[in-house]
Amino acid sequence: MNRREPGSTPPARAGHTSPAIGGGENGATSYEDDSVPGLLKKLAFDLSTLFSQELALAKAEMTTAVKDVRSGVSSAAIGGGVLYAGLLFLLGGIMLLLAYWVILPVAALIVGALVTIVGAILLRSGKKRMDTNALKPERTMEAVRKDADLARRKAK
Repeated sequence: MNRREPGSTPPARAGHTSPAIGGGENGATSYEDDSVPGLLKKLAFDLSTLFSQELALAKAEMTTAVKDVRSGVSSAAIGGGVLYAGLLFLLGGIMLLLAYWVILPVAALIVGALVTIVGAILLRSGKKRMDTNALKPERTMEAVRKDADLARRKAK
């Protein structure tokens, strides 16, 4: 077993080049060589270690985030497919219910026409909202114009 006595320094590990000897106040690292060049060298080592650890953390977080997004997209796609199938069955049921009063082909035409009209209205509404002019921050641009006019008047 590799047990060490309390208060002793940990054994050196292969490939570990940190000059730290541990035992600093409040968990801080203390060093044998406290000269300015030695401290700068140790600072550079600690910064590179910190940077690599932060990079590893960012990579792990991004991997988790991508997995979550991928899971959400697949769930939304499956939900959309099931919803579409449900909508088709509802429309078929409405068509069959309407067939009690009119013949089946006429019922199919009525349901199809109503769904087409609703779809066209939704499409037109969506296209209006996606207009490139809708992306302009009109209120912000107007406020900036007013500020510029005020600045010009004050400068005169």
